[in-house]
Amino acid sequence: MTAKRHAVRETSAGGVIFRCRDDGPHYLLILDGYHNWGFPKGHIDAGELPDVAARREIAEETGLNDLILRAPLGMIDWYFRQEDQLIHKFCHYYLFESKEGNPTPQDEEGIIACEWYPQSKAVKTISYDNARSVLRSATLAVQQFCHKRDGV
Repeated sequence: MTAKRHAVRETSAGGVIFRCRDDGPHYLLILDGYHNWGFPKGHIDAGELPDVAARREIAEETGLNDLILRAPLGMIDWYFRQEDQLIHKFCHYYLFESKEGNPTPQDEEGIIACEWYPQSKAVKTISYDNARSVLRSATLAVQQFCHKRDGV
């Protein structure tokens, strides 16, 4: 008898966090325990809405709590292997603005570092292609929130 090789579905939620600065928007990236740069994300608890889970995961992994939900960014998926099990992971992403506070990597969540990057450097720093596509979507949405107010 052969073991079933079907993928187990997992669903998580995460966020792209930005700040408007004089030189343009900056994005918060985290360095995880596997030494990959990306966005805060994690499992959705039973009965929890994805945007609420994303806000909670950001707070847990970065220490930032003063977040403004700006827009949904869609969902990405990927496959990975955990021990002998194939996992099909789906992640809902949301765009959040953070106007203040210093991010602090949470050791207990396996986060090594939190760093702000301008878009051009963030896209080069992110470890995964599907996360780069999320950043591209975020960059389009952020334009309406980060614009210069020239004495109007």
